[in-house]
Amino acid sequence: MLHPVTLLDPDPDAGQVRVNVEVAAITFVDTLIRAGSPVAPPVTFPVILGNGVGGTVDQVGPDVDPTCIGTRVVTTTGGSCGYASLAIASTHDLHRVPDRLSLREATALLADGRTAVGLHQAASIESDETVVVTAAAGGVGSILVQLAKSSGARVIALAGSRTKLDHARALGADVTVNYRDADWPTRIQESAGDGVRVAFDGVGADTTNALFPLVRRGGRYLSHGAAGGSWGTIDENAAAARGVTLIGLSAIGATGMFDLTERALDLAAHGVIRPTVGQTFPLDQAADAHAAIEHRHTIGKTLLLP
Repeated sequence: MLHPVTLLDPDPDAGQVRVNVEVAAITFVDTLIRAGSPVAPPVTFPVILGNGVGGTVDQVGPDVDPTCIGTRVVTTTGGSCGYASLAIASTHDLHRVPDRLSLREATALLADGRTAVGLHQAASIESDETVVVTAAAGGVGSILVQLAKSSGARVIALAGSRTKLDHARALGADVTVNYRDADWPTRIQESAGDGVRVAFDGVGADTTNALFPLVRRGGRYLSHGAAGGSWGTIDENAAAARGVTLIGLSAIGATGMFDLTERALDLAAHGVIRPTVGQTFPLDQAADAHAAIEHRHTIGKTLLLP
């Protein structure tokens, strides 16, 4: 159960600041934690969920330069305690928000932006390659559509409703396919021309079983999520035999999550990508926000407003 509580205001220690939170990010992982999913990280309850916030620094630790008070920042919070009106963060995790971006836009890029940018870099997309993006209207997927187009790719967007497919097309997708249609693999195959070169799979489960065979020799398959309830399973020997390179989330860690977030913020500030803030909820309605995500009623990023 999610319910609001009132706690004492936290004070930052050495190397920390306190953020007056204006926007708190929700990730799909938060809903998996509540559901007890085997793909979610283990936690001890009770817990304050949330690992990303945007706001203004209002207090600093004893060794932190006080001139940063009043600065607009987005930051991770060490894995928890993001669903709050005040949050503690390490100075090493702070990102100054570019003037061209709102706090909502910047917060939407914290987790989804760095993931999408890292995956895009790892995929090494070339001009005119055909790229499939699953969950193409989601937080990560919507950014991947834009990044793939910026590389000159032909993008096939996969999503589960007409509204979501229309949104993916508005972001630049060349072809849209509804995965609720039984023949969706055939439609992708028919639309792929000389074959799928790159597949971004944030869904896993049965989607992986149907999508992986569509990737042609020399292609890349990037698994980055389990929105379908479990990670997809791919036979590494079968992939090697077909010359398909398998790329997981571990491949983007080498770049450094902080640098990837900085890159995402910079790309957004220069108009290369724009995050989709699909819906917002008051902080005390976090449970309603989770329900909307779980029932696939959301587009892009869902944010909480303390």
